[in-house]
Amino acid sequence: MFMGNTPFITVRAARPLTDIEFCAWVGQATPGDRLEYHRGFLGIDAMPGMSTLPDRDRQRLAALASAAFRACEAGLVHLVQERLGPDRFAYLAIARPKPRATSVPLERLLAQPEAA
Repeated sequence: MFMGNTPFITVRAARPLTDIEFCAWVGQATPGDRLEYHRGFLGIDAMPGMSTLPDRDRQRLAALASAAFRACEAGLVHLVQERLGPDRFAYLAIARPKPRATSVPLERLLAQPEAA
């Protein structure tokens, strides 16, 4: 069986994504689909007091990052980084095969972690 080379195409959003848009992508993505969900330095860009983003954009990014992490924890995507330069990365979600036995409700991906 000849597998050949499969080109990997990464979709980059034309504007900043929301957590809901990210979850919608996860729901329709086929295994191997790639989405660049942020470009910059996520750990800094989403942190209050350190980010140079306006507060509303920073909060949107933090919610997006949380949704991406929960999708990874649920086994729906791989999260990877591609270094673009000093302190600058492309953050990618790569769709994994969907689990057959269980589904992950949208509410679980969007849920904010409870404070301890």
